Amino acid sequence: MTSQDDFERTISYGENALSLIKRNQVSAFPRNYEFWYTYSAGFNIGLNKAINDILRDRGRITATDIDNIYAEYLSPRRIGEQIEDVGSQVSEEISQVISMIECSLAESTAYETSLNGANQKLSNTTDLSRIREIVKDLISANEENSGINKNLRTQLEESQRQITELQSNLEVIRFESLTDELTTLANRKHFDQSIDRALAKADETGEPLALLMTDIDHFKRFNDTYGHQTGDQVLRLVALAVKQNVKGQDIPCRYGGEEFSVILPRTHLRQAVTVAEHIRKSVMSKELIKRSTGEHLGRITISIGVALYHPGEGVADFIERTDQCMYAAKRTGRNKVLCETDPEVGEYRQAVA
Repeated sequence: MTSQDDFERTISYGENALSLIKRNQVSAFPRNYEFWYTYSAGFNIGLNKAINDILRDRGRITATDIDNIYAEYLSPRRIGEQIEDVGSQVSEEISQVISMIECSLAESTAYETSLNGANQKLSNTTDLSRIREIVKDLISANEENSGINKNLRTQLEESQRQITELQSNLEVIRFESLTDELTTLANRKHFDQSIDRALAKADETGEPLALLMTDIDHFKRFNDTYGHQTGDQVLRLVALAVKQNVKGQDIPCRYGGEEFSVILPRTHLRQAVTVAEHIRKSVMSKELIKRSTGEHLGRITISIGVALYHPGEGVADFIERTDQCMYAAKRTGRNKVLCETDPEVGEYRQAVA
């Protein structure tokens, strides 16, 4: 997005990142800038906690600390390596299962050969003592085969348990890759995938599709005044209000920074405005208290834009129209919901055209 609000917010993150690079006396390499920019933006709660723990204990972050934290929380290879590791374990389990089955087939073939041989021997003798020996050998072979089958069953059950556990691990990795750690809402990657599917579905079925874009009012000032931890508390509060006011089919996401979005399939414009009002009122009804001191920090407000999808429209245009509604709400007083049919939105579009 190209709004003035985006510009000011991202410049603030960048300036703070450079300040932290200087304060900790680390080289201004792109990776180090990414590291401190991510910390300043507050997207990655695990990374922020790791940094804050070190700063609390030692007062500064070293280049080695950055390498370690980056590898754990930011490295683009991290998810890939986790998937590769689980995939290798699955392959190993499948190889073991195949080996067990091959061994069982060999044992079954030997048992079948033993049965055929015993049958032939029984057909060729009437000697009672010889018959007893053959039957005794058959019983022994049967017991051995039963033991082999029992062992195979135990091994297969254990392999099934292991594979089920590995499948769960893969699901956890997938969930983590699509979830914002701080708010537990869907992340931007999830939003991008979901909005594409939602538009395709709306074009296919002709059903309505609405989109909400939400921005926290005066968040930068609040974050600068009370610090990142309290800012994180605000983000969680808004995320909770969003989650509590959407239906099962709706997809609430953290779009970026202090912006949230909700994809509303099979929802008309007026219905979407009602959802947005419920979210706005829910946020405003909660008084924020600083956890570390118990200090009352007042109430948070949000501005929300609402738009309805136009069949055949591109994703970028749909998001841009919704953004314009949100920015119109912010520029005309904040703490309000505006949709594309409201006159304030038309005036805002003319002003920025």
